[in-house]
Amino acid sequence: MIQAAERTYTKDEHLELEVNAEDRHEFWDGEVRLMTGGTPDHNNIAGNLLVALKAALRGRPYRTFILDQRLWIPACSVYTYPDVMVVPQPLVLQTGRTDTVTNPCFIAEVLSNSTKSYDFPSETLRERGDKFLAYRTIPTFQEYLLIDQYSVYVEHHVKTSPNQWLLSEYASPDVTLTFNSLNCQVTIADLYDNIEFDS
Repeated sequence: MIQAAERTYTKDEHLELEVNAEDRHEFWDGEVRLMTGGTPDHNNIAGNLLVALKAALRGRPYRTFILDQRLWIPACSVYTYPDVMVVPQPLVLQTGRTDTVTNPCFIAEVLSNSTKSYDFPSETLRERGDKFLAYRTIPTFQEYLLIDQYSVYVEHHVKTSPNQWLLSEYASPDVTLTFNSLNCQVTIADLYDNIEFDS
């Protein structure tokens, strides 16, 4: 992520600019961050997860989104675009908006070199997973999945009580992930389908 401008914006100014913008921008309490373009592997991994989730959740009361669906986090005054997001029905939209959801239960991010410290919850505070800290303020949010695009590595965070999260780490394609909030499973091999890592 890089900052789009050296000024502060109101959320209404940000939304007005975002409607007609060619690029996507995240809004963090007045700061606007330009979202950099993803790699083919980033896009492929996000798509693999989307396909797996859509198949597992077919006929059930969930909506699954990828890349361009805006999320509003009122407790932090944040607009962001998760790579993959599952929202239980009925969708809860931001008041006065038809394009911004507020009630995800599951969020996944595909990590790139430019966003690892931003997405990961295990670094120093400004860089220690701003997103995860913000996501945890969402009452409906139950599971967070982080997928490395450069090697087989997945972090799975599951909410176990109001102020407690359980972390599981995996580095094998043979693992089957169980998403408790969605009552479904996805294999890590499926996440990395058609991905070839540099030797």
